[in-house]
Amino acid sequence: MKYKFIKNAMILTATSLILRTVGIFFRIYLSNKIGPEGMGLYQLVFSIYILAATLPTCGISTAVTRLVTEELVSGSRHSVQKILRRSLILTLGVSLICTAAVLFGANFIAEKFIKDSRAALSIKILSLSLPFMGVSSCIKGYFIARRKAEKPSGAQLFEQFVRIITIVFFINLFSQKGLAFVCAAILIGDTIAETASCVHLYILYEKDSRTLPGALHSRPSYRITPRLLKIALPIAGSHYLNSLLRTIENLLVPNCLERYTGSKEISLSQFGMLKGMALPILFFPASFLTAMSTLLVPEISEARSRKQTLRVESTVNRTMQITLTSSILIAGIFLILGPKIGKLVYGEEQVGYLIRALSLIVPFMYLESVASGILRGLDQQLQSFKYSIIDSSLRILLIFFMVPPMGMYGFLIIMVISNVLTSVLNIRRMLKVTGVKLKLVKWIISPTIAVITAGAITAMLFRPIISRGILTFTILSGLSISVLYFAFLFLTKTLTKQDIKP
Repeated sequence: MKYKFIKNAMILTATSLILRTVGIFFRIYLSNKIGPEGMGLYQLVFSIYILAATLPTCGISTAVTRLVTEELVSGSRHSVQKILRRSLILTLGVSLICTAAVLFGANFIAEKFIKDSRAALSIKILSLSLPFMGVSSCIKGYFIARRKAEKPSGAQLFEQFVRIITIVFFINLFSQKGLAFVCAAILIGDTIAETASCVHLYILYEKDSRTLPGALHSRPSYRITPRLLKIALPIAGSHYLNSLLRTIENLLVPNCLERYTGSKEISLSQFGMLKGMALPILFFPASFLTAMSTLLVPEISEARSRKQTLRVESTVNRTMQITLTSSILIAGIFLILGPKIGKLVYGEEQVGYLIRALSLIVPFMYLESVASGILRGLDQQLQSFKYSIIDSSLRILLIFFMVPPMGMYGFLIIMVISNVLTSVLNIRRMLKVTGVKLKLVKWIISPTIAVITAGAITAMLFRPIISRGILTFTILSGLSISVLYFAFLFLTKTLTKQDIKP
């Protein structure tokens, strides 16, 4: 069972790595095709997309997984299929209501919230994908319960393949018709991809359900709906509130930037460069840390349930060290090479300066992600959710007061305040619950000195080769910083062979 769990976790995290990698390259393609203003408009529509998708998808997958797992132990094929039917009815009902609300309210949302009528067509198109997303969530929950993670992972890869093919086709088809149609082309591709993935998953479910164990007994159907709702509603409610606050933030920023710049096009371009171009680069290396935390968090949860305090402390210690050691190096590389990376990836040096400006909060962003995952493993998810609500509320308040008079500079300051605050709150709670002590010198001071030293030596060594090309300079500089960084850590015994053993 342990081997199967690790195998499934590896499949899911490997899929995440592939999807993020493909996503980065596809964003480069999109940014070249539609420009920063187009990326800004798409990012605003995508915020509505995420908010609308929260109700029909969040919570139901977890609920299906838990109930199907129980039935596989003591139920029957008939009762498992009954759970799937009931969950599909529930999610389709919610999805259709959301679809109708978004479809008929598209013009209102575009004009009153996004404040750009060009977004209306895209919003109408995205509404059509919601029922398919809901059905897919139910079936993914079923396959996770069946310990067959390769099925939803394969469906995600298939979905991304369909998305890229269709978006490229429709963007080329509508490229001469203006930004509204180009943005709509992306949403058509998303909708077709969601539909194809849903059909693919349903076919897999039909085949797999025939292999379910035979009847032991069939539980009465009236118990299923309350049990589904009891699990799904709290999860969906917390996700929806958090998603709503994030959406409000994403809608506010371009409007507040417009008051500073006096131009909708410039504000959308700045927003698109930050959210649609710079942040995906900053978060990309976190794929590896997410993979690590996916394997470690269940270990923490199991150790906690067995009251193995020392095992919990050891796991948290190692997780914190790996996260900080990795993230401080990544922050240093982004700080030193940010403008070069922006120019190399997007052909936009301004994106590179945004990457450099936000590089110092990379350790806080990564720590927040890992710490909140550990807190979920320790049954502290409500605390993590509370910190997220505090953070979102504070960001919205600060946006009102700081962005109109200060522009993008004000929003960058807000991001620094926000990420430091949530990271500190999550880590403080994690250390309190586990009893782990913060190792300031080993985890923070020594790695910081190491990356500064590595960066300074690299700058002196590789400055003469910058004329050979930006790609060569960036790759060699990044490798040099990494090698010198780890050499320094091993020489000072900040990092030992014991620390990197599996």
